[in-house]
Amino acid sequence: MKLWGEAFPAEVGITLPRGETPVFPLACSSAGEGWAEAGITKDAGDDPDVTHGALIRARVAVSSGGVIFRAGEGVGTVTMPGLPVAVGEPAINPVPRQMMVAVVTELAAEFGTAPDVEITISVPGGAEIARKTWNPRLGIEGGLSILGTTGVVRPFSCAAWIASIHRGVDVARATGLSHVAGCTGATSEQVVQALYGLPDHAMLDMGDFFGGLIKYLRRHPVARLTIGGGIGKITKLAQGAVDLHSARSQVDFDWLAMQSGDGRIRSMRTALQAYELVGPPLAELIAKAALVEVNRQIKEAAITTDIVIIDRAGTIIGRAA
Repeated sequence: MKLWGEAFPAEVGITLPRGETPVFPLACSSAGEGWAEAGITKDAGDDPDVTHGALIRARVAVSSGGVIFRAGEGVGTVTMPGLPVAVGEPAINPVPRQMMVAVVTELAAEFGTAPDVEITISVPGGAEIARKTWNPRLGIEGGLSILGTTGVVRPFSCAAWIASIHRGVDVARATGLSHVAGCTGATSEQVVQALYGLPDHAMLDMGDFFGGLIKYLRRHPVARLTIGGGIGKITKLAQGAVDLHSARSQVDFDWLAMQSGDGRIRSMRTALQAYELVGPPLAELIAKAALVEVNRQIKEAAITTDIVIIDRAGTIIGRAA
């Protein structure tokens, strides 16, 4: 509106992909000859989002040839194939682009002008924030991604984490990787990466979401998959759990006792305690059982798999391939 002659509003409303119409107060605004810029402060609510409180600025300048997107300060550029945005483009995903194009088209018609503008999105401090995200692994350099499919933050979103796993698989496939790894935590990830000499973008931040990873790999296979983790989570995987979070799956000690032939395990409280009682043979048994389960979950997909179990000190205590 300001670009084409009207004053800045105190707040702006948008229509989200699902029809919601939130309103946001402007945190800043400025304008010059042929351009106007406004910003809002991101409120992620209860979501543990590293961009909570970040200033998101959009500068719109008169241009030609339709709507053109640019990466400003703190917004990354795509450098690897496999993402929904082409290499060399600003890391602004298709849905946010569509939303911005729709607004520009609507306002241009209202003001009787052509929808020819250059939109530059910037996030001051975004390059530093991006180091806490998956962006470096996905080949997004220089800053954050402007994401979104619904426009609504889902607090503690499992779906968002799983979507990141999927994008990691996409990038691995598009860059020709033949070996990827899904690990349950930072220690197991470091050990597996060093063990096989894997690049950063081969490391899929699986966390507790084994099911989200394996379901996607069934449809988008990579030649080789390593699953790494601590003995507790790998035990739950071996027992058929696809969500390894402690609130959603538990170690079955009767199963462990039966598999190992050691009845003492029934009185244990953790898989680590059972391991300390029985020793390395139990870790090897669990690794082999986990490998069977992973291969069952993969079904007909042509993926070679192996399991690596790591203790808290970063020592490998069990493997199966």
